[in-house]
Amino acid sequence: MQKKEHFFNQMVRKVRKELFGKGPEDVHTIFVENKVITTMRGNLTPVEKLLAQTEQGMLMVHQARTKLIQEYYGRQVPEGMEELIGSKLVRLFSDIHVKDDEAVSVFVFEKPVRN
Repeated sequence: MQKKEHFFNQMVRKVRKELFGKGPEDVHTIFVENKVITTMRGNLTPVEKLLAQTEQGMLMVHQARTKLIQEYYGRQVPEGMEELIGSKLVRLFSDIHVKDDEAVSVFVFEKPVRN
């Protein structure tokens, strides 16, 4: 794994651990032009897994997770992220597939990611 991807993965894991009490077990990041695409597995806490046993619970977990992530990045960019990428974060798209415990975030930056 490249050094930049490794540090980016650590930042993403840290934010999610702070927000949810548990970070993803597996994080994979790729850089494409001005986008950073991060996929994560093993995101859910034991309580979220319990809630997700019903359709209504899955919806609650999905809404809570996507809303918290969007709000967090709307308020602040993790320390060092823009410096690592070499550009300002413009937007974040994030979603989670609760049943399969997989999430994806697409970070959009002003300029292409520097290698």
